[in-house]
Amino acid sequence: MLAPYCEVESAEEVVLHYGKKAAGWWQKHTDVVKYQGSLVLALQRDQADLQRFANRTQAYDVLDADGIAELEPDLSGRFSRGLYYGEEAHLSPRNALRALKSKLIQQGVEFICQNAEPEVLTKDGLVIDCRGIQAKPDLGSLRGVKGEMLILRCPEVQLSRPVRLLHPRIPLYIVPRGDGVYMLGATMVESSAKKHATARSVMELLNAAYALNPAFGEAEILEIGVDSRPAFADNLPRIRRQGQIIRANGLYRHGFLLAPTLAKMVADYLDQGVESEWFDIKEFDTQKRS
Repeated sequence: MLAPYCEVESAEEVVLHYGKKAAGWWQKHTDVVKYQGSLVLALQRDQADLQRFANRTQAYDVLDADGIAELEPDLSGRFSRGLYYGEEAHLSPRNALRALKSKLIQQGVEFICQNAEPEVLTKDGLVIDCRGIQAKPDLGSLRGVKGEMLILRCPEVQLSRPVRLLHPRIPLYIVPRGDGVYMLGATMVESSAKKHATARSVMELLNAAYALNPAFGEAEILEIGVDSRPAFADNLPRIRRQGQIIRANGLYRHGFLLAPTLAKMVADYLDQGVESEWFDIKEFDTQKRS
């Protein structure tokens, strides 16, 4: 999702500040962004969680059962209260990256897909290292946060916007990808292990979809995705310079929200020598000497 919830917390305030611009950037460069808002719901037993979420956020409308049904007819009669964030937007990450890659190729950018070591590539010039968790050996304070998600096909359910279902333990959301396909995610486990999803995570994700609409019980599971989100202690990105290598990393779960800003900060450093608030040269030098 793009244009994040307005949560009143320090890290989230930074994400909100920079993330507000993300939807416009992705729309300008890929034309795949959908401006449909998002809906936050809770089961009747979890209404207190919905109120706590409302207290921590801004820029929403409170909906009753009729309001929810008007926005999403396939959720009619299932929820008595919800929060609608009309300024939210969403996109399909894979479609966005394909569109961006196609545009860059037209501009003469060459893509080479192979394993690479940044240190080896420096013989040809400056290298920008964006390897995520693979850069952990060179960024000692980087950690991995495991994320798991499902891709489902369920033509029987028609949703127009992302729907977040509050859960006592795991934040769960479902995002329409079109043609009856949905992305359901995502867990957050403090672990860099990323080979397989756990049975518990898959069950909880599927239970959440079923709670939204029982028709999801007949959905096809097209994909189970697992990966490790790279993050620093405060869950905000860092830019670090070591000789001919600039390391841009630590986007955590805000990749599409913060990547445009992170890239601009790197470009501003290269063009103008500007060191942004995410530039972390002192910490980096200390770590390398130790």
